[in-house]
Amino acid sequence: MSATFVFVFLMVIGLPLGLVLTAAGLAGAVSIGGADFLSILPDRFYSGVSGYVLIAVPYFIITAEIMNRAGLTDRLIAFASSLFGRVPGALSHVNVTTCLMFAGLTGAAVTETAAIGRTLIPAMRREGYSASYCAAVTACSAMVGPIIPPSIIMIAYAATLRDISILGLFAAGILPGVLMGVGMLAVSSVVSWRRGYRAHGPVRFQVILRTGIGALAAMGIPLVIIVGVLTGLTTVTEASVIACIYALVLGGVAYRRLSRRDLWEALVSTVSFSGVVFLLLGASNVLGWYVTRSGIARHAAETISTMSDSPHVQILAVAALLIVIGMFIDVLPAIIIAVPVLAPALVELGFDPLHAGMVMLLALNLGNITPPVGLTLMTAARIANAPYEGAVREAVPFICAHIVIVVLAATFPAITLAVPRLFGVAG
Repeated sequence: MSATFVFVFLMVIGLPLGLVLTAAGLAGAVSIGGADFLSILPDRFYSGVSGYVLIAVPYFIITAEIMNRAGLTDRLIAFASSLFGRVPGALSHVNVTTCLMFAGLTGAAVTETAAIGRTLIPAMRREGYSASYCAAVTACSAMVGPIIPPSIIMIAYAATLRDISILGLFAAGILPGVLMGVGMLAVSSVVSWRRGYRAHGPVRFQVILRTGIGALAAMGIPLVIIVGVLTGLTTVTEASVIACIYALVLGGVAYRRLSRRDLWEALVSTVSFSGVVFLLLGASNVLGWYVTRSGIARHAAETISTMSDSPHVQILAVAALLIVIGMFIDVLPAIIIAVPVLAPALVELGFDPLHAGMVMLLALNLGNITPPVGLTLMTAARIANAPYEGAVREAVPFICAHIVIVVLAATFPAITLAVPRLFGVAG
């Protein structure tokens, strides 16, 4: 029985994805070398979850959980609000800017949507924004979360391939993440101007200074992570531990907003989410071993090369395929399924591993807001009490802006490689 048949059949009947990947890997191993190859798979599964860098995953998750419960969102929103005075659609821009600042704390779009949406969506509704637009701008702005480091999906990507630098991925995501924020602000400005959304009072330097100081300590967390990792002062794992301790001190001592119940709920959420991530990573390593041994990646490279001799067409074709995959499968599982096949294929065709990786992550990240799944957009629609179909319609301009960023990143490798080269973590 082929691995492909097992994979499709078990997906159709609704088995959990971790079990689907493991079963497909088992079937693939038997098809290659018979029952004797089954003894290899436990070691493959263990090696998929035993990497030192993976210790960072639960630490990044609990750091975000702690900061979500420590009043960080309110401080960031206050600072962002002080930057926009008489600009039409001030709160819409505040939403985008807060998500951009918050991106260095969460590493996940859904977490960012829930944290910011619960505060900003009701405020936007009181100022006359439609519920569907509130959901769309929140979810689409939160898409920056998985791209600006730290990023759970980048760690999953590096763990899946094993031969790519997590430091390089972190650095490669900085410039595309900033461009995503600029794109969201541009769309927000056009929509707010056309609809006449409300402006606020004049910008006052004293208010900017006061709110900025209030948010400064919180914004130190991404600086600890990014600067520490990229300068070589800490590893990713060490930076995640430092960030967690920093968050505990900030939330429990400085802000005095963390109760024992908050800490318990943060731990429960961390264990739950981490369990899902590690199950998928272990199962993906089993399937990835089969993909490597069977030559599927090589065949994928040959198929892509037959489409066109142009590297631009080749990588854009892969990006388009991943956008379609992301419409039906959530981002993390999509990485586990697609990356072992497509990433080696692109590298074999001559693409820089970091460039190919970031383009793939940017394309898959769109799955957070594209129907019919669009888990992040669905979450925002629930918070805003808006119909999902209406949120999808309002999200179309933002989705188009994200697609432009994917195309730019695919076409101009410098967008993804400039920062890694600056820090000496790329070729």
